Amino acid sequence: MAKLVVILIIALTFEAVGVVLLSAGLKEIGEIKSITPGEIGRIILRGACNAKILAGMVLETIFFIGLLTLLKKHDVSLIWPLTSLGFVLTTLSARFLLHEQVPAGRWCGVGLIVLGAALVSWTERNRTPSTPPPGNIESTLSAAVSPTVPSPDGTSGEPGPKP
Repeated sequence: MAKLVVILIIALTFEAVGVVLLSAGLKEIGEIKSITPGEIGRIILRGACNAKILAGMVLETIFFIGLLTLLKKHDVSLIWPLTSLGFVLTTLSARFLLHEQVPAGRWCGVGLIVLGAALVSWTERNRTPSTPPPGNIESTLSAAVSPTVPSPDGTSGEPGPKP
């Protein structure tokens, strides 16, 4: 569990700083003045050349790779709720990197997120190992979508050939 938390915190740090950089970069490129092909092209070009947006995209990609790694090895019901800790790191990053004012109500919400993540983590530690269901998701999905061919006696048949 400690390794999971370390990887998650590192990945979420990349995400938090990435979001802050994306926000700063988007503020630099300006607003869309009109919905015309030329204006949309101008905004896309400015975004594609903005160092903060590009750095933010790289950091978000690193976060996503870390998230995929964790999802491959652990339950979604554990990992996904724990990603809410990213809101905590993003709020801290916005406060200290962008110098945003964060009102007390938002800090209370951040505190509730921490409590929720702690509860999810606690339930994982106290979980009894369960046996996985037979088969895997691919075979389950394949069986669910495979057409059946009726047998000559009219009973439900075996899965038919794939189209």
